[in-house]
Amino acid sequence: MKNLRKILFPFSLIYAAVISLRNLLYDKGIKNSTAFNLPIIAVGNLSVGGTGKTPMVEYLIRLLSDKHNLAVLSRGYKRKSKGFYLANATTTIEEIGDEPFQYHSKFKNINVAVNADRVEGVNTILATLTKTDVVLLDDAFQHRKIKAGFYIMLTAYNDLFYNDVVLPAGNLRECKSGVKRANVVVVTKCPKDLSEAEMLQIKSEIEIDNDKIFFSKISYHLSVTNNSEEIKIVDLKNNFFAVAGIAKPEYFYEYLNCNKNDFLTFPDHHFFSDQDITNIIHKANGRKIITTEKDYMRLQNLLPKDQLYYLPIEMDFVKDSKAFDLEIYNSL
Repeated sequence: MKNLRKILFPFSLIYAAVISLRNLLYDKGIKNSTAFNLPIIAVGNLSVGGTGKTPMVEYLIRLLSDKHNLAVLSRGYKRKSKGFYLANATTTIEEIGDEPFQYHSKFKNINVAVNADRVEGVNTILATLTKTDVVLLDDAFQHRKIKAGFYIMLTAYNDLFYNDVVLPAGNLRECKSGVKRANVVVVTKCPKDLSEAEMLQIKSEIEIDNDKIFFSKISYHLSVTNNSEEIKIVDLKNNFFAVAGIAKPEYFYEYLNCNKNDFLTFPDHHFFSDQDITNIIHKANGRKIITTEKDYMRLQNLLPKDQLYYLPIEMDFVKDSKAFDLEIYNSL
């Protein structure tokens, strides 16, 4: 892997130069960014996948939806529809993608839309959902055509952006200096016992004010569910088969304490084929099938309902959650 990185590094230099020029043109106003007269919060990262954007968006939904008419706008990765699509009562996961479908399924008091063109998407939301007063942009840190009012940049504790290089030798979508566009940085997927000393060390590597850097963790539930029944994980007694089609599923398997041969991994955002389903059922051999919440959205109509369960998760902060919430409230 190290040798491959060395071979690809010249291409990373070219990629970095192109992306840096693009960002410079936006920073100097030579390329235009569209701003809107309402609060827009963008959630994103510098890395490719696996930083916990979905739990962060859900945290913001819980924080804001009781007092605001909230709309979430996503690209709708791997969806089969085109252009702007507003989720409704008959919407399927194929039409909007797995993450938007998850938001739409879980939170009935918000609107969820998809559009690869975020400017067009916001314009359409404002034209059709006239009471909207806050828009959340999912995975939009590099979408410079739109100018959000507040940027949340995520970086995973076990894969910190400042230790990486840009594509294709590394996993960064742009140079590390892109962090300077962030209003806050959240280090995600931290251990619960993260020390103050380590927090300070990480903060020293990130080029924004220390009081704008926060640390979050994933809180897994103690039970799995299929929305009609809950089973405590301890009661499963490791007699289950796990399935994951997410970026970096190791945390999921580790929490469940999966046996070595009792899980099956698919690519992130994977849409399951008939052969995949046959393979899962064969390997499960009658046992409960435990998957992630995002994968459950894709699998719930493909596997036996009484056999399939998911493990709910939420994002929480290691400390300073009220300070983070205040940053969000002050941005509105």
